Amino acid sequence: MGLRRVGAIDCGTNSIRLLIADVVDGKLRDVHREMRVVRLGQGVDATGQFAPEALARTESALADYVALMAEHSVGAVRMVATSAARDAGNRDEFFAMTARLLGKVVPGSVAEVITGTEEAELSFRGAVGELDPAAGPFVVVDLGGGSTEVVRGDTAVRASFSADIGCVRLTERCLHSDPPTADEVAQARAVARDGLAEALRVVPVEGAHTWVGVAGTMTTLSALAQRMSEYDPEAIHLSRIGFDDLLGVCEQLIGMTRSERLALGPMHAGRADVIGGGAIIVEELAAVLDRRAGIDELVVSEHDILDGIALSIA
Repeated sequence: MGLRRVGAIDCGTNSIRLLIADVVDGKLRDVHREMRVVRLGQGVDATGQFAPEALARTESALADYVALMAEHSVGAVRMVATSAARDAGNRDEFFAMTARLLGKVVPGSVAEVITGTEEAELSFRGAVGELDPAAGPFVVVDLGGGSTEVVRGDTAVRASFSADIGCVRLTERCLHSDPPTADEVAQARAVARDGLAEALRVVPVEGAHTWVGVAGTMTTLSALAQRMSEYDPEAIHLSRIGFDDLLGVCEQLIGMTRSERLALGPMHAGRADVIGGGAIIVEELAAVLDRRAGIDELVVSEHDILDGIALSIA
């Protein structure tokens, strides 16, 4: 089949990410990976619209990605937009912008909004690609800005659910003070618990053996649990974090001010104000997985829906 160079773009509520990879015998070989925080979902929960400045930030990042794909002679591209693009009233403006830019790489390309089920499939495929199937069944959690996907599977997906809670949504809805007050944290926990309860009715975690976490909140928690002075993706990929360490880091983050979080070496500037919301969701999940499945550690994967998108093109 030979070599095929593909470009995958994942545009979420908080960040937009690019993977340029060569597909060799059904496996990916990275050429370039990049992430930028553009906060496309800024205020969407409250206004139902993409903010003009959020669209402008996203357009600027995507234009750079298109230039990179041209430079690397990408032959096929797929851009997936997640929860915020499903909800926004002015989404046509967003799609027209993506068509204008992506068309420069492959004529006729446009961002697509995928269903929660398809999102789950792609996340699962990316996340467990390098894990031993004997470690399954797996529960994969993709904790994003606007939604959290919970997926159970072994060699294939058996059940999945996309819950309408994420680190940006939870922060905007509940965590208004800096640092958040005890009441705000309690309210955020209740919202997270409700959203997850729905997911856990659809996705049974009993009998699962391995919890795999993907996306920026999870990878940052791993970096902090490993006491990194700066973010090191290779040391984060497939790291295992025991619940004592994990919950200690979560607790600390929830109580910190934004500027204290920002001062942490591996913290991305665009994540400092929302990672407390992410940490609350992680704590709630850890409690359930411990109680129902006896799981006591989190495996963090740097490979996620972005890798799944790249593989789907191949």
